[in-house]
Amino acid sequence: MSRVLFAFATLLAFGVMKLPAEHALSLQHRSASGGQSDDIANLDLREKIGQLGFVAALSGFRAMLADFLFIQAHAAWERTEWGRVLFLFRQVTTLQPHVPLFWDMAAWHMAWNASAAAMNDPSQPRLVLRVKAQREYFALGKDFLERGVKNNPDKPPLYEALARLYRDKYNDHARASEYFAKASALPGAASYDKRFSAYELSYCEGREREAYECLHGLYNKGEKERLPTLIKRLKFLEEKLNVPPEQRIPDKER
Repeated sequence: MSRVLFAFATLLAFGVMKLPAEHALSLQHRSASGGQSDDIANLDLREKIGQLGFVAALSGFRAMLADFLFIQAHAAWERTEWGRVLFLFRQVTTLQPHVPLFWDMAAWHMAWNASAAAMNDPSQPRLVLRVKAQREYFALGKDFLERGVKNNPDKPPLYEALARLYRDKYNDHARASEYFAKASALPGAASYDKRFSAYELSYCEGREREAYECLHGLYNKGEKERLPTLIKRLKFLEEKLNVPPEQRIPDKER
């Protein structure tokens, strides 16, 4: 708690100190615009000053404040305040862009929790509007993960999260396979990433042969890879591709 209080004391002190600077910059902006009053431009200027001051003031306290805001986002989730959850996670990921957990949690709240709430919103009787809101939350989740990957290109969990999003929310098995494959190629990847990539590929029309080769290659690695889902998808592809009986895996694997 003392760390949090210290961070807020720092923010308060900076807020007082930056007022003269804001005033000077505001005058400069007015002068540049010929003395005209433009509320939108002034709002934009104040927003930029606030962002710059925010980063400058917290240069040594980013992790501390990000943790605090993360807790606040959790509390907002419990109250189903989705707009606030989005706002807070945008601040958290701005403060700590190299913490994959924050990007992953932000996407989960948007693409899974908020989207479900939108589809089951009792105050919105029109299905078309509920679906529209749901898709917007999917897009917000995807945006968080894409920016997370951009800031953390060597972290497998973010690629896995994108793969799950494409699989579960967009029903896009090709993209899901692609991102599971990208995750599998990175150091520290989970052992299932390559297998999941092959599973998703097996659902892609026109790529059955490629999926069959991937799954058969995993099967040939031994018992550890011969899990029920792998066997099931492999047998499905054998049928679809009319693989000769002598080339098929044993019936006992069914």
